[in-house]
Amino acid sequence: MQNIDSYTHVRGESLFVDDIIIRQDTLFGVVFDSPKAHGKIKNVDYSEAENLKGVTKIFTYKDIIGENQIGGILPDEPLWAEDEVHFWGQPIAFIVAETEAIAKQARQLITIEIEELPVITTAKEAKTKGSFINAPRSFSLGNTEEAFSDCDYVLEGETFSNGQEHLYLETQGCYAIPQENGSIKLISSTQGPTAVQKITARVLGVPMHKVEVDVIRLGGGFGGKEDQATPWAVMTAVAVQHLNKPVKYILNRHDDLRMTGKRHPYSSFFKIGLNKNLKVTAFEAEFLQNAGAAADLSPAIAERTLFHATNSYFVPNVKTSVYSCKTNLPPNTAFRGFGGPQGMFVIESAIAAAAEAIGVNRRFIQEANLLSENDEFSYGQIATKVEVQNTWFSAKKKFELEKIESEIDLFNKNNESFKKGISLMPIAFGISFTNTPMNHARALVHIYQDGSVGVSTGAVEMGQSVNTKMLQVVQDILGISSEKVKLETTNTTRVANTSPSAASSTADLNGKAVKMACEALLGRLVKVATEMLDEDEQSISIQNDVVFVNGQKSKISWETLVAQAMLERVALSENAHYATPIIHFDKTKEKGHPFAYHVYGTAITTVTVDCVRGIYEIDTVKIVHDFGKSMNIGIDLGQVEGALAQGIGWMTIEEIAYDTDGRLESNALSTYKVPDIFSAPKTIETIPLETEGNDMAIFKSKAVGEPPLMYGIGAYFAIQNAVKAFNKSYVLKFHAPFTPEKVLMALYEK
Repeated sequence: MQNIDSYTHVRGESLFVDDIIIRQDTLFGVVFDSPKAHGKIKNVDYSEAENLKGVTKIFTYKDIIGENQIGGILPDEPLWAEDEVHFWGQPIAFIVAETEAIAKQARQLITIEIEELPVITTAKEAKTKGSFINAPRSFSLGNTEEAFSDCDYVLEGETFSNGQEHLYLETQGCYAIPQENGSIKLISSTQGPTAVQKITARVLGVPMHKVEVDVIRLGGGFGGKEDQATPWAVMTAVAVQHLNKPVKYILNRHDDLRMTGKRHPYSSFFKIGLNKNLKVTAFEAEFLQNAGAAADLSPAIAERTLFHATNSYFVPNVKTSVYSCKTNLPPNTAFRGFGGPQGMFVIESAIAAAAEAIGVNRRFIQEANLLSENDEFSYGQIATKVEVQNTWFSAKKKFELEKIESEIDLFNKNNESFKKGISLMPIAFGISFTNTPMNHARALVHIYQDGSVGVSTGAVEMGQSVNTKMLQVVQDILGISSEKVKLETTNTTRVANTSPSAASSTADLNGKAVKMACEALLGRLVKVATEMLDEDEQSISIQNDVVFVNGQKSKISWETLVAQAMLERVALSENAHYATPIIHFDKTKEKGHPFAYHVYGTAITTVTVDCVRGIYEIDTVKIVHDFGKSMNIGIDLGQVEGALAQGIGWMTIEEIAYDTDGRLESNALSTYKVPDIFSAPKTIETIPLETEGNDMAIFKSKAVGEPPLMYGIGAYFAIQNAVKAFNKSYVLKFHAPFTPEKVLMALYEK
């Protein structure tokens, strides 16, 4: 089945927040934000702005009836700054006017006096000054101290991976509409409708049932709208609470770039020990996470870094620690991979450093340490149904790795100004929210009198085609054609208390709930059919909109069956709840079984570096990926390719830059580069691994949103391999992204 949104997307007919037909009395908002990264607010003069014709009201923390607090995990983030500002771009006030242009004009008329305080921009500096979001966390397995003493090779090093801008096509935004009796409807661009509802109710000082959040779809999210869509919705809601008029706020691109958090930069330190057989027997890592000025989702992201610190390798002795460092940057947040990529980059760097020191090909160390069945992760989970070796050896065989390596060696011998490089990147990525209570979902399914079906879930459609997969579940279970099924918007009134669409778990959680609801409805309809046909239940099935008896087509259509069920007063609506079984984690012991399953894969990346100019091309990325039993291979392949491109961008050209005063320098698309057609791989080939899948996944079709991003890490090491082929004096560094400027300097380093 094709993506059900494809037709309206390419015709420009799909609806987003900014496409909603607004009421005639709608007002428009713009945020006035801090022009300094850290300081005490001495005075703000709103008078000239307030007197501008067309300005309705300027809202500050003084107008909040409830609590001036939007923190999700930790209550450390005000909606609007009160006495101090903690990052450049922190919201201070919300200007509401008759038009957006007037609101922007008013923003220019506000003057502010700030007594500047010291600014921290890096995680290293934050750690030195003892500036943290919360207490550090550590995972351990075995005894690293003893293990290192028995190692034949011990290497230490440092890595850095920069942040990454989400750059969703649709910027943040919300349209708030007053309803009867003090209720408010928020049409929001959010991955977490319940989070928006909960935080809005807190700030307004009203119960949650007074706030309805509706999400049509997102023009991209990538984690950037999991938590950070909330403040903009809350601001519009505060304005509606006071003015009783609709308020719309869609951030422009520059405001969005300046005021929102990114992927977390990490400064990390590693120590790795190996024996003569290239077995990694000990590994230690310290991760310094640049959290920004408030917690946001940093504690959860830091935790996932620990969960993925050994990637797809078994290491018997592990000790890893992570510090969420508080700095004066916008609070950094979720981004595809959610801390996992940052952890994986460190161990891949450690392996590269060890290979260089020992004098062996990096892939020999990788291959010697791949996970096997029943190996233990550092967090206590036992690896089962492990597929990483299958993907690794399948990739080597199907893509003829040794032939590729020979061709690269020959090319490098015959070319002085161009060098090729290659790397292998295995992945093992856990699927579930690591906060166990979040692993649940609901679905509400209505069968209408004419046989058409309406489906509501907690899943937010944001380009990943989750609605298409939900439709496939309904179609498969009920045995009806896709034209009969409609996926409704994601709405907190129809489906309440939802987890965000994140962690690659959306299709699994919501799909399982849809499956349960449809199976309950099917059971009722089968009973009706048995009475109509005087047959037993085991003989009845529904296929292609018709009732079948023992595999033979009957005269009863789907519509006839539904009509009879109505006459018999059979319930044709079902609300199902699914909670992932088995998973658990004890944070007091840092041990448990947090993941429903893991996704595995291996990518072989080849690159060509122009050794005169420092520029490079990604020639091929060839992947064997563990899709399980894919329920929609077209959609899943698209997810692999999109995630891969995003991962390559993070590792190569996307460079977030703040100056020492905490001001974003990469603040426009002229100064922040994302992969385009010229920087994408020339060839991407993805082969599904032949596997039985996993019952914990919907229809055994494994999650696919985040894991392929980690394949992009391979691009870094392939480029480094090419640089080393040109400059034998180059000393390996692990400072991502590996931009053309860094490559050029590396090529001529002495």
